[in-house]
Amino acid sequence: MSDTIFGKIVRREIPADIVYEDDDVLAFRDLNPQAPVHVLFIPKRAIATLNDAHATDAELLGKLLLAAAGYARREGLAEQGYRTVVNCNEHGGQTVFHLHVHLLAGRRMHWPPG
Repeated sequence: MSDTIFGKIVRREIPADIVYEDDDVLAFRDLNPQAPVHVLFIPKRAIATLNDAHATDAELLGKLLLAAAGYARREGLAEQGYRTVVNCNEHGGQTVFHLHVHLLAGRRMHWPPG
């Protein structure tokens, strides 16, 4: 897998507005927010896409979702609600090939998105 901007953020080679970190997960505000709150949760160990995840990654994938939910609770977003999204590959809207969970909140979400 080639290096990505997210790998550079994990290594602190480029700055990011980091809002959460533990041993396995890093979260930072999206530079192009699609909602008033738009935070990206990434594994520190790079996995290119959801298609590249294996059964051995189940715990890490769970940690990503639990980190997002915990952040939403701490920030007072959980009661009204939020959306989590994982895009996979080009047609799924993935532009950075380092698996990540989008947490979107701060407004009513619609389906289909828009």
